[in-house]
Amino acid sequence: MTQLVNDCFSLPSEMISAAEALAQIDQAVTRVSDPETCSLSNAENRILAADIHSPRNIPPADNAAVDGYAFSFADYQANPERARVVAGRSAAGRPFLGNSPSDSVVKILTGAVMPEGLDSVAMIEDIRIDGEKIVLPRGLKQGANRRRAGEDIRNGQLLLAMGTYLRPQEIGYLASIGTVSVPVYRQLRVALFSTGDELVNPGDPAFPGSIHDSNRFILAGLFRSFGCLVTDLGILGDEKDIVRLALHSVATDHDLVITSGGVSMGDEDHVKAALEEIGHLNFWRIAIKPGRPLALGQINSTAFVGLPGNPIAAMVCCLKFVRPLILKLSGRNDGPPLTFQAAANFAMTKKPGRTEWLRAKYSATPDSIGSVEKFPTEGSGILSSAVWANGLIELGDEVAQIKEGDLVTFLPFSELMR
Repeated sequence: MTQLVNDCFSLPSEMISAAEALAQIDQAVTRVSDPETCSLSNAENRILAADIHSPRNIPPADNAAVDGYAFSFADYQANPERARVVAGRSAAGRPFLGNSPSDSVVKILTGAVMPEGLDSVAMIEDIRIDGEKIVLPRGLKQGANRRRAGEDIRNGQLLLAMGTYLRPQEIGYLASIGTVSVPVYRQLRVALFSTGDELVNPGDPAFPGSIHDSNRFILAGLFRSFGCLVTDLGILGDEKDIVRLALHSVATDHDLVITSGGVSMGDEDHVKAALEEIGHLNFWRIAIKPGRPLALGQINSTAFVGLPGNPIAAMVCCLKFVRPLILKLSGRNDGPPLTFQAAANFAMTKKPGRTEWLRAKYSATPDSIGSVEKFPTEGSGILSSAVWANGLIELGDEVAQIKEGDLVTFLPFSELMR
């Protein structure tokens, strides 16, 4: 198994930008997952470990795109008005196998193989019945309503490249060439903790000052949507020895260790200190909002991320920093998530020198540009804002002010959560 190299990031003496952190992740992290074989029926959300070439043409033969009558265009062009004999019938899976004179037609159904010598199809609703014969309409073109062999996929064509994330449409694409099993990368193994003496699990008795842990449930769902196998290791108390032992014990059989909480500089924030005793802290302070205390490092050669404790900060940092880390570790070759510009229906000022992400709701508008509104409150603990939103507005380091109507960058959750 290929693993991370020690000190693959450099520890900066000052806070780094979001772009610098992402660039270091992209340049330093390599795939850790090994190839294995998976049945096609279980391959959804997996990642291809080899290029796939097609062994055949799809469709395998010329066929009809509509219900109608197959005819010879050359004969039709010579005498469009002729009433033609129907020589037979061709249906999908039951092709016409007889001989058809050039001045005859064959009734053909959608998907049926084109009869030998006939090259075009007239739609059934356009023909005219003349006794036991039919008359084709005027104005037909050669090759009308005919699908060519190999029109979708050619024999030998590169179908899907190594590193492709397999969605339902890719599964169907592979099925169309008769694929039974595919080479995929082993799913990334993620160990997940929350930290904090104030946390209790849903269903456990509450006590004064306690809160129910939501972070593990958010993060586990995100990691599964990224195609990972998640080990939920519960809640760690605020003791450095407990944190250190837990981190050390899971690092040997996981590819990535994730914690939430405990990476700031408070008296009970022990994750950063524990990590420095058993591994390497590669960078910690990033100029972002929400989520400035974000620790990225290694325990031996296993990747580690310490996310902020506030649920919105943990979620946003997971989407913006952990997702690209996971894609690199798991061998997935996606490009950056799709974004688009939309008009802000709000005004605000912002501190320059840091990247900010606002929970936002995009709405279509008649002018096709669309508009976005931001959630009225920016607190990192307001989880209702993520339920309300359908994406994030990204404001770059250089932005200091947004006026109503300005174009801003919108990142839909549908792109970030896959």
